[in-house]
Amino acid sequence: MSQFVKLNPEQLKKLREMNPMMMSYNVEFAEVTGGTFWKAYTPGQIAGTEEFNVTPTSEGIAAMYKDLMQVYAPIDLYNEKLRSLAKEFGPVWVRVSGTWATKTYYDFDGTTGGKAPEGYLNVLTKEQWIGVLDFVKAIGAKLIVSVANCPGLHSAEEPWHPAEAEKLFSLSKEYGVPINAAEFANEPNMMEDTGFPKGYTPEHYRRDQDLFFGWLRANYPDCLCVGPSTTGGDNVTFGKGDAGKSGGIEQLVRNSCGCADLMEGTKEPLDVFSYHYYNGISERLASVMPAGHWQAEEANSEPYLATALNFARTYAPMRDKYCPGGEMWVTESGDAGGGGDTWASTYLDVLRTLNELGGFASITNGVIFHNTLASSDYGFLAREVFDPRPNYFAVLLWNRLMGSTVYDSGEAIREGAHVFAHSRKDGKDGVVYLIINNSLTEATTVELPKEAQRYTLAGENGKVRSTVMTLNDKPLVLGEGNALPEMKPVTQEAGCVELAPGTCTFFVM
Repeated sequence: MSQFVKLNPEQLKKLREMNPMMMSYNVEFAEVTGGTFWKAYTPGQIAGTEEFNVTPTSEGIAAMYKDLMQVYAPIDLYNEKLRSLAKEFGPVWVRVSGTWATKTYYDFDGTTGGKAPEGYLNVLTKEQWIGVLDFVKAIGAKLIVSVANCPGLHSAEEPWHPAEAEKLFSLSKEYGVPINAAEFANEPNMMEDTGFPKGYTPEHYRRDQDLFFGWLRANYPDCLCVGPSTTGGDNVTFGKGDAGKSGGIEQLVRNSCGCADLMEGTKEPLDVFSYHYYNGISERLASVMPAGHWQAEEANSEPYLATALNFARTYAPMRDKYCPGGEMWVTESGDAGGGGDTWASTYLDVLRTLNELGGFASITNGVIFHNTLASSDYGFLAREVFDPRPNYFAVLLWNRLMGSTVYDSGEAIREGAHVFAHSRKDGKDGVVYLIINNSLTEATTVELPKEAQRYTLAGENGKVRSTVMTLNDKPLVLGEGNALPEMKPVTQEAGCVELAPGTCTFFVM
């Protein structure tokens, strides 16, 4: 059914001021060191003309490390194209973490010869970490990390100690690019499956997080303590779930726990509350966790798009309990855990991305770290060549247009009409509306009370799974010398205007 939206900018009610760095991103530790990461999809799989098949398995997360991954060289953070495109976002947080961070040894003396010591998986060199620091400095970003917590560092019964963390923090400080925030390991609610010592329990985690945050406050007091960076559990699901299977991470891992298990009774308070959110599980892991996977034809649906907002509403009370008055950060976010779905690099995922940003800002204040900048199929940029994908241009437009004041749009979210309203980013009086028509069959009619500048995003040639996105019917692709395309609006006169199916439109008034 087609929808009608009447915009009333003079009657908008303010909700909050959002963090101006809300749109941020991850650079995986596995990118920095090089090593295994998710195997890329084929062009046919991305286009939806070739099915992605994985043999069903009961091996859970262990299946990740078989034929679902490939070996990559370290990312070149000095690449001029990468730096230029990243800098266009404006000030952001850069999170260097991921599952691999939990098991990375910091070889700043060059003694390992690239071979990980027993109990570790990867090796980070001094040169690689300085590359991270130089990148963060060059683009004017802030840096958040997670630290190692693996059998190479200590056993479950032996308390965590800062021998490795000190290397990372002291070098960063001495280099003039300090670490601004830190989490204690990554996704700790999956325990041993993310690389923790054998026999590790929530009690061990609470002990060790207190040790880490206490050490931080004593030695690096300007660094924010962020946590617990859980993923799943806590009565939230990845994917649809069903009557028999929740879609929760318990299907994927041997042992899991919830946020309360990790936080209840801790002594060192959080400065920021964090969790991880993915809409579901990608095709790569669908055979392991079928209830957690969405099909491409569902990626525009109301239940699918509601997932991010359901996560935010679930975790907000936990933030209020364990970090009262603090911000809520989604330190990993993407369409699907396991490197992204086959459509993550296409226009189809733009509907989810912009809906997530608009919805999160309407619920709470904080930061969303998109996973990733330039790794796997969910990256803003294609790995190694760094060509922008549709999501890159979508969030670039968001950052350029949407100001920090968030308003109640006055419109209930429904198919064909996901409406969000913000102040203007340019500081001028007025308002910016974002309207997502997630119906792929029906146009949405919008009544404009006055003339507006219009930016309409769509898949090239009307194809939602296109790897090229258009702005007002013009393809968004890099020009000569990797120059960004002009992202200019068209003038839209007052009155009724139709928004085509499957489009995202900004109106600046």
